[in-house]
Amino acid sequence: MTAPGKQPPGTAVRDRRDEQIELVIGRLLQWGVLAAAIVVVIGGLLLLAQYGHLPANFRQFNGEDAALRSVGGIIRAARSGDSRAIVQLGLVLLIATPAARVALTLGAFIIQRDRLYMLTTTIVVALLLYGLIWGRA
Repeated sequence: MTAPGKQPPGTAVRDRRDEQIELVIGRLLQWGVLAAAIVVVIGGLLLLAQYGHLPANFRQFNGEDAALRSVGGIIRAARSGDSRAIVQLGLVLLIATPAARVALTLGAFIIQRDRLYMLTTTIVVALLLYGLIWGRA
């Protein structure tokens, strides 16, 4: 048993700042997933309203238009009210949420001046950016 206000031996003292950072990161993930879900549901409802009466054709696969193959194209098409683009925008938000978490974590490590984790997280951010921007196979 330890005295009041003292940590047991071998346990790390948690910094209040660490807890705040974890709370912000948790909220980012929650709000990101919620926003993505709302956008996908809105897009899905619009998609059903526009194309729900058409029969499905599963014999031939038709890929997406070239305009819907890039983030910029998806945003432009979603602004114009294209329901397919709105659904894709929701999926982009869902994919971007954990990437934003990594970037936010990098900021936290920079503030804490934790060089090892800064380096590791910088490499992860660089790989995510590479995959998003140049990694089209």
